[in-house]
Amino acid sequence: MSITAIILTYNEARHIERAIRSIEGIVDQVCVVDSDSTDDTRDIARGLGAEVHTHAFVNQARQLQWALDTLDIRGDWVLRLDADEIIEPDLAREITEQLPQLPADVVGVNLQRKHIFMDRWVRHGGRFPLVMLRLWRHGHGRVEDRWMDEHVVVWGGSTVTFKGGFADHNLHDLSYFTDKHNKYATREAIEVLNQRLHLFARDGALNAHSASPQAALKRWVKERVYNRIPFTVSAALYFLWRYIFQLGFLDGRSGLVYHFLQGYWYRFLVGAKAMELERAVAHLSDKTAICAELSRLTGHRLVAQSAPAPSPKVGDGQLPSRV
Repeated sequence: MSITAIILTYNEARHIERAIRSIEGIVDQVCVVDSDSTDDTRDIARGLGAEVHTHAFVNQARQLQWALDTLDIRGDWVLRLDADEIIEPDLAREITEQLPQLPADVVGVNLQRKHIFMDRWVRHGGRFPLVMLRLWRHGHGRVEDRWMDEHVVVWGGSTVTFKGGFADHNLHDLSYFTDKHNKYATREAIEVLNQRLHLFARDGALNAHSASPQAALKRWVKERVYNRIPFTVSAALYFLWRYIFQLGFLDGRSGLVYHFLQGYWYRFLVGAKAMELERAVAHLSDKTAICAELSRLTGHRLVAQSAPAPSPKVGDGQLPSRV
């Protein structure tokens, strides 16, 4: 079974060699899709044998889907790997040994990701394992069309979960972390507003059969419960849930920094940005005008759609249309 790895990059010179080295011996093709890096990312990737492609960045979902739709993917399976992620040796062995043995009706493989923050594994607070579908049969998967929190969804069969080591270990400092999450918060605020105002079609393909059941449950709780509570309350409750009831306090001082920033500050920032944007367009009623104003305020090009497209049907063996 051959595997093609797709890695999205922008100024990832610090991480890209580590990522590619971690999948040497298990993948047959590495495709790096770069968003016009200004550092040595592309040169390093080429030097390690990767195929490097440049494409203008809109968001993670559309960048990855562009790769799936455009590139000459030769693998029987496709692996999505972020530049700051690592496939550890035990997972590499598991993939090598178990993937060829999977029945034909298995079309996706979930991986259990752990997060390394300040060089320490965040074991508690509901952060391990984060089960996400990252490996799928070519032709049986696509990416949700979302501005934030996108997942790969599959059809035509079932999924299994591998348990080997899979780590997200970004080597940058806290300034990078907060800047990145500030940008994430803008994109997630767009999703929150779209949920409230129905500005453009929402991709409804994620469910327990098309991807990780854990991911589907978290999406349901976020959109059906969390987003309906005032953010001044929900952010605090979420932090307390993670830090106290899910034992985040056992992760030590660096864990407190992580859980506070990612579990409270970030969630509060999303809510505050959603409030700010909603107030900015409160005087508008036309969806096209609202999207135009949101595009101006966020820097992201948003296009209104008069009626939501039907949710793609996943699991019936047919290729779902993208929205």
